[in-house]
Amino acid sequence: MEVNGLPLHVLLVHFVVVLVPLTAIAALMVPLWPAARRRLGVVVPLLALADLILVPIVTSAGEWLQARVPSTPLIVQHAALGHTLLPWVIALFVFSVAQWAWFFFVDRPDSPRRPSPVVRRVVWIVLIVGALVLAVGTIVEVVLIGEAGSRAIWENSFSPTPLPTTPAPTP
Repeated sequence: MEVNGLPLHVLLVHFVVVLVPLTAIAALMVPLWPAARRRLGVVVPLLALADLILVPIVTSAGEWLQARVPSTPLIVQHAALGHTLLPWVIALFVFSVAQWAWFFFVDRPDSPRRPSPVVRRVVWIVLIVGALVLAVGTIVEVVLIGEAGSRAIWENSFSPTPLPTTPAPTP
């Protein structure tokens, strides 16, 4: 679980910090912006699948690292928060696949199964609300986990050298 002497967790976590919010934002763009829907297509479910594969690997690497460092309340908090991301990523994956299937197989102008405008409107609203909830939820989780990890590493261990002070001029 090391690469060139560095713990794998600290290297891979950067992929999660970027990829999970990117996937969530892309999933939100799909129902809101038809041009993005056409361009992204199956990319959003594939990104969500990458998230689904990567998060357990990063979590496992974090557990490996946690077993090798002194335990502190901040590290315990970070590890506990780290386990809360996987359910969000699973939901994002399922949602993005369902959303892609809806727009690719059902809600196409040339589809014989295309539903009525009322059904299309209801599903569109559900997709927007679902994407918004998942985008906010996953991004908030990533921020909370990252914040806890940063505090676990840096709090009380970084003391910059104070800047030299110059005496106040005397009048």
